[in-house]
Amino acid sequence: MKAKNCLIFGGSGQIGRNLIRKLTKNNFRVTVVTRNIHQKSYIIKTQANVGYIDVVEVNIFDEKKIRELFKKSDICVNLIGILFENKRGNSFKNIHTIFPSLLAKLSKEYNLKHFIHLSALGINEARDSAYANSKVEGENNILKNFPLATILRPSVVYSVDDNFTTNFMTLLNRLPFFPLYYSGKTKFSPIHCSDLTDTIYHVISNNIYSKIIECVGPEVFTFKEIIMKLLNLIGKKRILLPMPLPIAKMSARIFEIMPKPLLTRDQLKLLNYDNIASGKYKTNSDIGVPSVRFFDEEVKKYCYMWREGGQFSTEKYNSEKNPDINLGKN
Repeated sequence: MKAKNCLIFGGSGQIGRNLIRKLTKNNFRVTVVTRNIHQKSYIIKTQANVGYIDVVEVNIFDEKKIRELFKKSDICVNLIGILFENKRGNSFKNIHTIFPSLLAKLSKEYNLKHFIHLSALGINEARDSAYANSKVEGENNILKNFPLATILRPSVVYSVDDNFTTNFMTLLNRLPFFPLYYSGKTKFSPIHCSDLTDTIYHVISNNIYSKIIECVGPEVFTFKEIIMKLLNLIGKKRILLPMPLPIAKMSARIFEIMPKPLLTRDQLKLLNYDNIASGKYKTNSDIGVPSVRFFDEEVKKYCYMWREGGQFSTEKYNSEKNPDINLGKN
């Protein structure tokens, strides 16, 4: 069987690396676009055997060079997204609206078999958020330019390489208290990175054109419940402090001065809306790829990095449950 050529934008992140491994193991040839080949290529190239992966350095807004990549591609996957804006041109409009629209236009022009775009869950409701509005506008433009495109809307994505559980466990490890915005009542349905990439691979390999698919994990938690679970996993006790909205907005304004802000005012708006399946669109379960990885079980595999004693705390825990384990006496 002739290998299909898949063009991936945003392949150096946790989702991209996981997806590259799945695709190349199944006889797909992958071209990964990066803005800085010197920083990213050594990570990307280790995800597949030689001959199955090619890393190309291109400015994502250089349409002339991107066109050359589309000429030899069958499928395009866009995983690029930002959580906050900066002054280097990485605005929500540029990244979430203009760039995906360009990819959809080129996908149609070069008659690609599929274009898959990663968006976000809950954006229809959060219309007071610039992030959400840019995502919705980008989706509309994609479906107008390339009606066969499939848009995936995941809830928060977690894994050992994420910026979600790892950042929270770092903060919980260092801070004596932790702020709860909107009393911690916002609901999430966290999906493991492998479950999400299983869905992407299923869409690609089965030629599924469902327009919008909501990707959720098997469980629903409030924000407070997630924080409580992480505290339990790293063996810490912290004061959970409900944060009044005016103070939250003030702290977010201060955080925005940082190069990588912990919280922005726009993110604070997003936290006011549930991040779970809406019931208006198909989910990953509806297309035959239910999530099988549970939050506690998966985070337990890497939470030892934030526990006292690190990996040895896990060994001690196991030895207490299994007296036959004889630590240090091999």
